[in-house]
Amino acid sequence: MPTPVKKGDLPRSEDDKSAIAPESSRGSGRRLRGAVAHYLGTAIVSGRIAPGETLTGEVANAEALSVSRSAYREAVQVLTAKGLLESRPRAGTRVLPRSRWNILDPTLLAWAFSGEPDINFVRDLFELRAIVEPAAARLAAARRSKEDLKAMKDALGAMRRHTLATEAGRIADRDFHEAILAATQNSALTALTASIGAAVNWTTQFKQRMRALPRDPLPGHVRVYDAIAAADADAAAAAMHTLVDQALEDTRAAITNLAADRE
Repeated sequence: MPTPVKKGDLPRSEDDKSAIAPESSRGSGRRLRGAVAHYLGTAIVSGRIAPGETLTGEVANAEALSVSRSAYREAVQVLTAKGLLESRPRAGTRVLPRSRWNILDPTLLAWAFSGEPDINFVRDLFELRAIVEPAAARLAAARRSKEDLKAMKDALGAMRRHTLATEAGRIADRDFHEAILAATQNSALTALTASIGAAVNWTTQFKQRMRALPRDPLPGHVRVYDAIAAADADAAAAAMHTLVDQALEDTRAAITNLAADRE
């Protein structure tokens, strides 16, 4: 049976309703399309609408979300481009398997961490980081320029001033990791900058949202920087591996705490 937009996917409060409203009450069709894509995307990524399920037609779902058919159709196109949906004539629109999702898309990562992320997804993400970032740190130690080191040092200074409890601190954290990728001077690795940066940002924000971080991550970042500045490739890779492993441990603890709080 086709799956309609479920009640749980609709705004739950008057404040939420400001995100999805009739097009006549909003000035931007683009913002409206983004709001619809956000609601449907989070429903799919969270599993409320499961892979393999077929959505009902655009008329019914557009009405359920109080948007125009064109806004709903454009939102579906956004999700299709991210690998979440597939539309076929007479077969309808269905949710694709997770293996087809563009899980490194920064927007999809934001959707995944907007609620309680799947622990297996978190593990997969950190395994990717554990492969990419230590190798990037190794290359950065060999290839970094004075400008690269300044970018890393400036990011560390901002992290120290603002702390990861603030948006400014998390942006600085992301800037630090992005500066390391840039220092590799490898175009294939720098292509991952947006995805790695988003992963760093959302995992940190999720951990901070649950409760205070169990450890101060700044010293680990400083060790990575010191090794890169000293052109010690082995030490840079080892320090980054430790940093990523500790971040995974802290994220797992945050998920466990969230589950316990809900019991």
